[in-house]
Amino acid sequence: MSSPTLRRYGFRLAPHRRVFAAFFLYAFALGGFFPRLAELQRSMGLGEGALGFGLIGAACGTLLSLTFAGRLIERVGHRATLLALVPLLSLFYAFAAHASGPVTLFFLLLPAGICIGAVELVVNLEADRVEHHGGRRIMNRSHAFWSFGFFGAGAVGALAARLGISPQWHLAGVVPLTALLVVLLLGTFEAAAHRSGSHDAPAHHLARPTMAIMALVLFSLSGLLLEGAAVDWSAIYMRDVFDTAAFVGGLAVATGAFAQGAARYVADRFVERHSPLAIARTLLVVLCLGTLMVAFAPAWPVALIGFALMGVGTSVMFPLAMSAAAQRTDRPAATNVAALAQISFVSFLLGPPLLGFVAEHLGIRWTFGLGLPVVMLSAAVSSILRTPARREAPSASV
Repeated sequence: MSSPTLRRYGFRLAPHRRVFAAFFLYAFALGGFFPRLAELQRSMGLGEGALGFGLIGAACGTLLSLTFAGRLIERVGHRATLLALVPLLSLFYAFAAHASGPVTLFFLLLPAGICIGAVELVVNLEADRVEHHGGRRIMNRSHAFWSFGFFGAGAVGALAARLGISPQWHLAGVVPLTALLVVLLLGTFEAAAHRSGSHDAPAHHLARPTMAIMALVLFSLSGLLLEGAAVDWSAIYMRDVFDTAAFVGGLAVATGAFAQGAARYVADRFVERHSPLAIARTLLVVLCLGTLMVAFAPAWPVALIGFALMGVGTSVMFPLAMSAAAQRTDRPAATNVAALAQISFVSFLLGPPLLGFVAEHLGIRWTFGLGLPVVMLSAAVSSILRTPARREAPSASV
C-alpha cells in the first residue's frame, strides 16, 4: 500500500486508515479530562457521589444525541460531522475543567455528550461499511485506535501533571492540537458507501432494541461497565487507596487504555482463527482476574497490573457486539447500531458515575469489586456468540 500523500487539506489516507484516524482523534479529544479528574475533584471540593452526579451530564447528552441526531447526521453527512464535532468535543471538556460544582459540571458535560453520541454513531458505521466493502475485518482494530487515542490523551495528561501544568491549561492546549490533527488526518475524509443489500433509510429517532440487540447488550455489559469504571475512577482510586501522586493516577488511565488497544489490535486475527465464543470466555477470565487484583491490591504496582488486565479483558466485547449489530439485515444498519449504542454506550457513561455513590459509602475498592457479578452475567449469556450473523462476516484480517 502506498504511503499517504499530503494534499491541500491534509493527508489522503486509505479508507481503513481514515477510519482508524477518526477513532484515534475521537478518543484523544475526550480522553485528556480523565487523567486529571482526581485533581479536578479536589479543586471543586466534591465527594465521589457529587462528582458522579456531575459526570452523568455526558451520559445524558450522549443519549439525547443517539436518540435524535440520526436524521440530522444523514443530512449533514459523516465528513462534516467529524470535522465539526471532534474539535468541539475537546473544547467542551476544556470548559468542563472550569466547573465549580456538580451542577455546573453536569451542564458543561451535556454538550460534550451530544458530540460523543453523534461521533460514536458515525465512526462505527464508517468502520462497518469499509469492512464490508474491503472484505477484511477492521472493526476490532478500529476500536484499538480508539484505545490508542485514549492512551495518548492519558499519557499527555500524566506528563502535564508531572510538569505541574494545571488541568485547565492542559485541556485548553488539547483543543488547538486536536483541531490541527483533525485537519491533517480527516481534512480529506470521504464517507464510505452504504452496504450493498442493506437499508439506506435513516435510523428512527428512538431505536427500539430487538431481542437480539438486548442479548448483545448483556454480553458486552461487563466490559463497558468496567472499562468506564477504569476511565472515571482509576486516577482517584490510586490517590485515595495508595496516596500516589497525580502522575501515577494518569499512568493508571493510560496503562489500561494501552493494554486494551494492544489486545484489540490483534483481536481480529484471533477471532478468525478461533471461535468468537472461545475468545470471549478467555477474555472474561482475564477481566475477572484483573478486577480481583484491583479490588484487593496491596500496593499500587499490583493495581497497575490489574488495570492492564482489565484493559485486555474489556477489549473485544463491545466491538464484537457492534459489528454483529451493524451486520444485521432486519433493519437499517444505523438503527441497529443506534439501538445497541443507546443502551450499551450510555451504560459505559452512566454506570461508572453512579458507582461514585458506592465509592463514597463503601469505599473506592468496591467501585471495581461490584463489577464481578456483572462479569459472571456476561459469561452466562456469552453463548449468544454461537448464533451466526445474518450477513457473512469478512473473512480475512488487514
